Amino acid sequence: MTKMLNKSYWEDRYQNKEDFWNAKAITTPLKEYIDQLEDKSIHILVPGVGHGHELVYLHKQGFNQSVGVDFTTMAFEQTIENEPSITKDVVVLADFFQHQGKYDLILEQTFFCSLPIEKRKDYVQKMHELLQPEGKLVGLLFDTTFDLDTPPYGGNKDEYLALFEPYFTIEVMERAFNSIKPRQDRELFIILKKKIWHKKSF
Repeated sequence: MTKMLNKSYWEDRYQNKEDFWNAKAITTPLKEYIDQLEDKSIHILVPGVGHGHELVYLHKQGFNQSVGVDFTTMAFEQTIENEPSITKDVVVLADFFQHQGKYDLILEQTFFCSLPIEKRKDYVQKMHELLQPEGKLVGLLFDTTFDLDTPPYGGNKDEYLALFEPYFTIEVMERAFNSIKPRQDRELFIILKKKIWHKKSF
């Protein structure tokens, strides 16, 4: 496991409050997407739950089949601090790449950009594995690069298309029109539908 996926690395960042990319609340694009969902029984995953803003919002809106996964203890503590009704079975303390489950929807908010570049294909494959047939990956990807040797790591639409198209139907991958101010014109909003491969019959 690389340094950037090391549990102690992220625990240190939380402890030292090195979270300048923490939006402090659920961001507008995800909030507005969640608000138009009608079926509150769907199973939703928030990977790399971090400070828990998305997971807390989902539960406040009645999406009680929503869970988060993160491998830092601080992530769990931050989440229950934001919403005491969140319990241990709602935040799974585990390595995302070892997580098992099936979900109708997975929400992406600054988890992808926290991973080393070389883990991106693994991310795409794991997302495909975790989604139900017809399941969707929805969220935001940075449409910019950062002059940093630590997360967040950026990218561009062409890179993302090359990564995701083998596994997902690209329903939406466009510049977000409602990003929060610090991220305006620097995010792509995505709605990606899991591709299903049917075995050939002979």
